[in-house]
Amino acid sequence: MINGIILYTIAIIYLGISFTKDKHKTKVALLSSWKMFRNVLPDLLAIMLFVGLALSLLTPSLISSIIGENSGLLGIIYSTLIGSIALVPSFIVFPLGHTLVQNGAALPQVAVLMSTLMAVGLASLPMEQKTFGHSFAYARNISAIIMSLLFALIIWVVMT
Repeated sequence: MINGIILYTIAIIYLGISFTKDKHKTKVALLSSWKMFRNVLPDLLAIMLFVGLALSLLTPSLISSIIGENSGLLGIIYSTLIGSIALVPSFIVFPLGHTLVQNGAALPQVAVLMSTLMAVGLASLPMEQKTFGHSFAYARNISAIIMSLLFALIIWVVMT
């Protein structure tokens, strides 16, 4: 919370400096930012709704039963799919990973789940395609899945 206050304070200070240097450019920049935010807002709200529904349906105990110690490669595939569909912020992912491990989930499965939850965004893919283009959005998501699977493989080899 304090970090947020500090960042907002710095932003307001810089906005004030910008406003004193050139009022017109600052107003144009603020209006442009507002228009961009307004254009992205419907997609953002849809993503928040989707994430909220996913988090209410995919409880830690359900996920742990699917990706337990004996699930092996199938558990890694399930974790990759579940993590790729949902888009969850890191302050939720790390406690979720800890809870899953405490409830009997295996480390490689939790590793791939956590990395795909943060790096792969099928829920945000339409917005990402609009913003960055189709080829970049697909390339970024595919490379994130590959890196997540590689990460899980390393955890599997090292930890077992």
